[in-house]
Amino acid sequence: MTGAARTRDLTWLVALSSALWGTDALLRKPLTTQLPTPLIVVLEHAVCVAILSPLLPRAWRGWRGLSGRQRLAMIGVGAGASALATTLFTLAFTKGDAITPLVLQKLQPLFAIGLAGLLLGERLHRRYLLFVVPALAGAWLLTFPDPLHVGLASAEAALLAVGAAALWAGGTVLGRLVSADLDPTTLTVLRFAIGLPTAVLIALATGISWRVAPADWPAVVALALIPGLLALMLYYRGLRRTAASRATLAELAFPATAALVGVFALGEKFALTQWLGVALVAAAVTALGVHERSASGPAVVPGRLATSEVA
Repeated sequence: MTGAARTRDLTWLVALSSALWGTDALLRKPLTTQLPTPLIVVLEHAVCVAILSPLLPRAWRGWRGLSGRQRLAMIGVGAGASALATTLFTLAFTKGDAITPLVLQKLQPLFAIGLAGLLLGERLHRRYLLFVVPALAGAWLLTFPDPLHVGLASAEAALLAVGAAALWAGGTVLGRLVSADLDPTTLTVLRFAIGLPTAVLIALATGISWRVAPADWPAVVALALIPGLLALMLYYRGLRRTAASRATLAELAFPATAALVGVFALGEKFALTQWLGVALVAAAVTALGVHERSASGPAVVPGRLATSEVA
């Protein structure tokens, strides 16, 4: 690699954005003790829509240019992969520790590849199982401190987190149906613009209190912007100048940061088998990412804000 190529390489930016995703629990878990989960999700979406509001006219023009099938896909992205998935993800923090929901989010590419086979007709190779089996084994070890004795509370938290990961994966797959006609920025704006009224409907259906203490607003804004919009923008920029194989490895900063935040900032304690589970999930999904990116080029964007592949 030449000196100029090294200058252009932005692997560090991919790692930084992934680390920012890993700080989510530092803000989200304390908020779950102060505010109802549906309200947190509404406020996240409201902050993002407010920040992105200058781009709403452009997003509306993009929406008008979509076919009926594409509009349904976009509604699935906004309502399912944004509002509902974030609600399940936030609920997971109220049921268990601060590390498990974030690490289980790494399962998203496994769901995305499987759903792409079902919904988009993409060929699913047998080698897929070589990555799925160890990842699921790692998820089991991670979820239960004693893997031979399943606790109901741990299972509930894990199911919520896995449900969120599946919905985010669905958003990635549905996003591919519109990615040819919408750029990633417009996709992101429409995602939040559709997700906000959906989140409001979920909140209304649960009959929550809408009161927000002034002291809670800094954490809400930071949650929406730091592991949210800022991390996404840095990730997109870094990925454009980072080789796929290096980007996949740089994304390990996400579970690593989540584990460090959980242990040192939030006081979580993990059994040895749970740390083995973290390692298995991270290794299996990273190996899958290296394999898929070397085989097909574009990368499945990880995390709750993903909507499409990044060219």
